[in-house]
Amino acid sequence: MSMTDASEPGDAALRTLLRAARPDPPLPPRFQEGVWRRIDGASTAREARTVAAWLDRAVASLLRPRLALTGVAVMLLLGTTIGVVQGMDLAQEMAKQRYLTAVSPLATR
Repeated sequence: MSMTDASEPGDAALRTLLRAARPDPPLPPRFQEGVWRRIDGASTAREARTVAAWLDRAVASLLRPRLALTGVAVMLLLGTTIGVVQGMDLAQEMAKQRYLTAVSPLATR
């Protein structure tokens, strides 16, 4: 006789006893609602990786007063620095033109 033969009455009683020893516990309250909430959260997390979602988060963080003030200060500093550098280049170019005009007035025409 094989061990998997289910015709013996002792096997059926043993299976019944094993099932009774390992009962299925009841599901917690609102279990199905929690599962759907986690599924929705996973799809939201996937959507959060898109470029548009990243841009929305960046704009939202920049609209906070502290970060907005910092952004304005950085832009002012950057603009001032670029203006000074361009002004120095323009002044240097004008100085060259004046020197050439003073040394040889016909060279600049």
